[in-house]
Amino acid sequence: ARDGVSPVEEAIECVEANVYAAPSLLGYHAFDFVFTGVGALPWLPNVAEWAQVVSDLLRPGGRLFIREGHPMLWAIDESRADGIIVDFPYFEMQHPLVDDEPGTYVDTDVEFRNNLTHSWNHGIGEIVTALLNVGMQVTSLVEHDSVPWEALPGQMTRDDAGAVMRRRPRWASVGARQAEHFLGDVGEHEVLRNRRDFPHPRFP
Repeated sequence: ARDGVSPVEEAIECVEANVYAAPSLLGYHAFDFVFTGVGALPWLPNVAEWAQVVSDLLRPGGRLFIREGHPMLWAIDESRADGIIVDFPYFEMQHPLVDDEPGTYVDTDVEFRNNLTHSWNHGIGEIVTALLNVGMQVTSLVEHDSVPWEALPGQMTRDDAGAVMRRRPRWASVGARQAEHFLGDVGEHEVLRNRRDFPHPRFP
Protein backbone atom coordinates (compact mmCIF):
# COMPACT_ATOMS: atom_id res chain seq x y z
CA ALA A 1 0.00 0.00 0.00
CA ARG A 2 2.80 2.42 0.85
CA ASP A 3 4.54 1.73 -2.48
CA GLY A 4 1.34 2.56 -4.34
CA VAL A 5 1.15 6.09 -2.95
CA SER A 6 2.59 8.67 -5.32
CA PRO A 7 5.13 11.03 -3.73
CA VAL A 8 3.19 14.01 -5.14
CA GLU A 9 0.01 12.96 -3.40
CA GLU A 10 -0.96 13.97 0.10
CA ALA A 11 0.76 11.88 2.76
CA ILE A 12 -1.24 8.78 3.68
CA GLU A 13 -0.74 6.95 6.94
CA CYS A 14 -0.75 3.16 6.51
CA VAL A 15 -1.44 1.13 9.65
CA GLU A 16 -0.85 -2.63 9.84
CA ALA A 17 -2.88 -4.28 12.61
CA ASN A 18 -5.58 -6.76 13.51
CA VAL A 19 -8.76 -5.31 12.00
CA TYR A 20 -10.66 -5.89 15.25
CA ALA A 21 -8.22 -3.52 16.98
CA ALA A 22 -8.77 -0.71 14.44
CA PRO A 23 -10.85 1.61 16.67
CA SER A 24 -8.31 1.57 19.51
CA LEU A 25 -5.48 2.33 17.06
CA LEU A 26 -7.18 4.80 14.73
CA GLY A 27 -9.65 6.43 17.08
CA TYR A 28 -13.29 5.89 17.95
CA HIS A 29 -15.87 7.66 15.76
CA ALA A 30 -13.09 9.43 13.84
CA PHE A 31 -14.10 8.72 10.23
CA ASP A 32 -16.79 9.82 7.80
CA PHE A 33 -16.41 6.84 5.46
CA VAL A 34 -15.39 3.17 5.72
CA PHE A 35 -14.80 1.03 2.61
CA THR A 36 -14.61 -2.77 2.69
CA GLY A 37 -13.22 -4.10 -0.59
CA VAL A 38 -13.44 -7.37 -2.46
CA GLY A 39 -12.06 -10.39 -0.65
CA ALA A 40 -11.85 -8.77 2.79
CA LEU A 41 -14.74 -10.33 4.70
CA PRO A 42 -13.85 -14.00 3.99
CA TRP A 43 -10.64 -13.58 6.02
CA LEU A 44 -12.60 -12.58 9.13
CA PRO A 45 -14.03 -15.29 11.41
CA ASN A 46 -16.81 -13.16 12.92
CA VAL A 47 -18.84 -10.71 10.85
CA ALA A 48 -20.66 -9.36 13.92
CA GLU A 49 -17.37 -8.20 15.42
CA TRP A 50 -16.44 -6.59 12.09
CA ALA A 51 -19.73 -4.66 12.07
CA GLN A 52 -18.98 -3.39 15.58
CA VAL A 53 -15.58 -2.18 14.37
CA VAL A 54 -17.23 -0.28 11.50
CA SER A 55 -19.71 1.31 13.89
CA ASP A 56 -16.93 2.26 16.30
CA LEU A 57 -14.91 3.91 13.51
CA LEU A 58 -17.71 6.00 12.00
CA ARG A 59 -18.88 9.38 13.19
CA PRO A 60 -22.64 9.89 13.56
CA GLY A 61 -24.01 10.02 10.02
CA GLY A 62 -20.84 8.40 8.60
CA ARG A 63 -21.17 5.91 5.75
CA LEU A 64 -20.02 2.38 4.95
CA PHE A 65 -19.71 0.91 1.46
CA ILE A 66 -19.02 -2.79 0.85
CA ARG A 67 -17.97 -4.20 -2.53
CA GLU A 68 -17.55 -7.90 -1.93
CA GLY A 69 -17.73 -11.23 -3.71
CA HIS A 70 -21.20 -12.71 -3.36
CA PRO A 71 -21.30 -15.33 -0.57
CA MET A 72 -22.99 -17.70 -3.04
CA LEU A 73 -19.87 -17.46 -5.19
CA TRP A 74 -17.63 -18.35 -2.24
CA ALA A 75 -19.80 -21.41 -1.58
CA ILE A 76 -19.25 -22.88 -5.07
CA ASP A 77 -16.43 -25.35 -5.71
CA GLU A 78 -14.47 -23.64 -8.50
CA SER A 79 -12.43 -26.79 -9.16
CA ARG A 80 -15.48 -28.72 -10.39
CA ALA A 81 -15.92 -28.70 -14.17
CA ASP A 82 -19.12 -30.77 -14.18
CA GLY A 83 -21.46 -27.94 -13.18
CA ILE A 84 -22.22 -25.37 -10.51
CA ILE A 85 -21.61 -27.40 -7.34
CA VAL A 86 -22.30 -25.80 -3.96
CA ASP A 87 -19.82 -27.65 -1.78
CA PHE A 88 -18.85 -25.09 0.86
CA PRO A 89 -20.86 -23.38 3.61
CA TYR A 90 -22.90 -20.32 2.72
CA PHE A 91 -23.32 -19.32 6.36
CA GLU A 92 -20.63 -18.36 8.85
CA MET A 93 -19.20 -21.44 10.55
CA GLN A 94 -17.19 -21.81 13.73
CA HIS A 95 -14.40 -23.66 11.93
CA PRO A 96 -12.65 -22.14 8.89
CA LEU A 97 -12.23 -23.53 5.42
CA VAL A 98 -8.56 -24.56 5.30
CA ASP A 99 -6.83 -24.47 1.92
CA ASP A 100 -3.24 -25.21 0.97
CA GLU A 101 -3.36 -25.06 -2.82
CA PRO A 102 -0.61 -23.33 -4.86
CA GLY A 103 -1.33 -20.42 -7.14
CA THR A 104 -3.14 -17.11 -6.87
CA TYR A 105 -5.80 -15.06 -8.63
CA VAL A 106 -3.11 -12.52 -9.56
CA ASP A 107 -1.62 -12.89 -13.05
CA THR A 108 2.00 -13.63 -12.17
CA ASP A 109 4.76 -16.15 -12.81
CA VAL A 110 5.89 -16.02 -9.19
CA GLU A 111 5.60 -19.30 -7.31
CA PHE A 112 4.36 -18.89 -3.74
CA ARG A 113 5.80 -21.09 -0.99
CA ASN A 114 3.39 -20.18 1.81
CA ASN A 115 -0.09 -21.10 0.59
CA LEU A 116 -1.96 -22.14 3.74
CA THR A 117 -5.13 -20.06 4.21
CA HIS A 118 -8.10 -20.01 6.57
CA SER A 119 -11.36 -18.42 5.45
CA TRP A 120 -14.99 -18.04 6.52
CA ASN A 121 -18.07 -17.29 4.46
CA HIS A 122 -20.78 -14.91 5.65
CA GLY A 123 -24.29 -14.94 4.21
CA ILE A 124 -25.99 -11.77 2.97
CA GLY A 125 -28.47 -11.96 5.84
CA GLU A 126 -25.69 -12.33 8.40
CA ILE A 127 -23.86 -9.26 7.05
CA VAL A 128 -26.97 -7.06 6.97
CA THR A 129 -28.17 -8.27 10.37
CA ALA A 130 -24.73 -7.60 11.89
CA LEU A 131 -24.91 -3.99 10.68
CA LEU A 132 -28.47 -3.53 11.94
CA ASN A 133 -27.54 -4.98 15.33
CA VAL A 134 -24.95 -2.24 15.90
CA GLY A 135 -27.49 0.46 15.07
CA MET A 136 -26.55 1.17 11.44
CA GLN A 137 -29.14 1.93 8.77
CA VAL A 138 -28.82 -0.07 5.55
CA THR A 139 -29.37 2.31 2.63
CA SER A 140 -28.73 -0.03 -0.33
CA LEU A 141 -28.26 -3.70 -1.16
CA VAL A 142 -27.40 -4.73 -4.72
CA GLU A 143 -26.50 -8.18 -6.06
CA HIS A 144 -24.42 -8.06 -9.26
CA ASP A 145 -24.02 -10.70 -11.98
CA SER A 146 -20.42 -9.94 -12.91
CA VAL A 147 -16.88 -10.12 -11.58
CA PRO A 148 -13.60 -8.88 -13.13
CA TRP A 149 -11.94 -12.28 -13.04
CA GLU A 150 -12.86 -15.79 -14.15
CA ALA A 151 -14.18 -16.97 -10.82
CA LEU A 152 -15.40 -20.31 -12.22
CA PRO A 153 -12.94 -21.35 -14.95
CA GLY A 154 -14.63 -22.58 -18.11
CA GLN A 155 -18.16 -21.86 -16.86
CA MET A 156 -18.48 -18.12 -17.46
CA THR A 157 -18.85 -15.85 -20.47
CA ARG A 158 -17.30 -12.47 -21.26
CA ASP A 159 -19.28 -9.37 -22.11
CA ASP A 160 -18.59 -7.04 -25.02
CA ALA A 161 -15.81 -5.29 -23.10
CA GLY A 162 -13.98 -8.59 -22.85
CA ALA A 163 -13.17 -8.08 -19.19
CA VAL A 164 -16.20 -8.99 -17.13
CA MET A 165 -17.43 -12.52 -16.51
CA ARG A 166 -21.17 -13.07 -16.14
CA ARG A 167 -23.39 -15.84 -14.80
CA ARG A 168 -25.51 -15.93 -11.62
CA PRO A 169 -24.82 -13.59 -8.66
CA ARG A 170 -21.12 -12.80 -8.37
CA TRP A 171 -20.79 -9.51 -6.46
CA ALA A 172 -22.76 -7.86 -3.73
CA SER A 173 -22.58 -4.22 -2.68
CA VAL A 174 -24.04 -2.82 0.52
CA GLY A 175 -24.38 0.77 1.60
CA ALA A 176 -25.05 1.69 5.22
CA ARG A 177 -25.13 4.83 7.33
CA GLN A 178 -24.25 5.31 10.97
CA ALA A 179 -27.20 6.57 12.98
CA GLU A 180 -27.17 10.27 13.83
CA HIS A 181 -27.47 9.23 17.48
CA PHE A 182 -25.74 6.10 18.76
CA LEU A 183 -28.01 3.23 19.71
CA GLY A 184 -27.61 0.64 22.40
CA ASP A 185 -27.60 -3.11 21.87
CA VAL A 186 -30.69 -4.13 19.91
CA GLY A 187 -30.31 -7.79 20.80
CA GLU A 188 -29.15 -10.93 19.04
CA HIS A 189 -31.00 -12.95 16.46
CA GLU A 190 -31.01 -16.44 17.91
CA VAL A 191 -31.54 -18.16 14.54
CA LEU A 192 -28.45 -16.58 13.00
CA ARG A 193 -26.35 -17.16 16.10
CA ASN A 194 -27.27 -20.83 16.28
CA ARG A 195 -26.70 -21.35 12.56
CA ARG A 196 -22.97 -21.57 13.29
CA ASP A 197 -23.57 -24.71 15.36
CA PHE A 198 -24.95 -26.72 12.44
CA PRO A 199 -22.59 -29.55 11.40
CA HIS A 200 -21.09 -29.69 7.92
CA PRO A 201 -19.54 -32.81 6.38
CA ARG A 202 -16.34 -31.01 5.30
CA PHE A 203 -15.64 -29.48 8.68
CA PRO A 204 -14.77 -30.90 12.12
